[in-house]
Amino acid sequence: MKRQPLDDSFKVSRNPVTLREMVLEKLRSAIMNFQLLPGDRLVERDLCERLGVSRTSVREALRHLESEGLVEFADAKGPRVAIITLEDACDLYELRCVLEGMVVQLFTLRARAKDIRALERALENNRKTLQDGELQQVLESVQDFYDVLMEGSGNDIAAGQLRQLQARISYLRATSVSQINRRGSSNQEMERMVEAIKSGDPIAAHKASVDHVRSAAKVALEYLEAKQEGAKAREIVPPIALKDPRIGM
Repeated sequence: MKRQPLDDSFKVSRNPVTLREMVLEKLRSAIMNFQLLPGDRLVERDLCERLGVSRTSVREALRHLESEGLVEFADAKGPRVAIITLEDACDLYELRCVLEGMVVQLFTLRARAKDIRALERALENNRKTLQDGELQQVLESVQDFYDVLMEGSGNDIAAGQLRQLQARISYLRATSVSQINRRGSSNQEMERMVEAIKSGDPIAAHKASVDHVRSAAKVALEYLEAKQEGAKAREIVPPIALKDPRIGM
């Protein structure tokens, strides 16, 4: 038998994505896409069977999602999909107004020409994705847009704070963009933000950013108020009613 030379097929394939990361992404995606709803119990045995993995992998993924605020261990019954209350949502949107407004303002002052071009590309990709993309694709395209802003702002601490909140922000973003007519409005608001940035007006850019967050907040809070079981009957003052957060520059 003639010896065949060893070719590239002999190489060991190294998958950079670990099993734990795959399980984590599957569970996170199921929450973001509303396949798993707030309050749903996350029974390890059932998840192991559905995912075809060990309890260790599931348990590690659930603990990571707990750190992101998407899963909670509320009682002796075990983990469940976290319930983001109206008060929680208001707090998150208020914080987004401050942090994202500052990031956009700093980006306007500090961005280089290549940063502006990257932002324009991200905006165009977001526009196309919002038209006919799946929810997960929309969330990724919006996050890409904000990643450019955070990178160009030059403030690593503000960017780090936003990234720590990313999972919960994305969940609320999924709640808003999944509502009728929100996608078109969202892109128009982002276009106004980019135009203000390109004009070199940090105050206008800040206002456009805050207006964008408030519009998303209005849609998401109305949805949560209508659908969330057990929400306390009390007056909620949404971020749209709050005074503009001012960033001293």
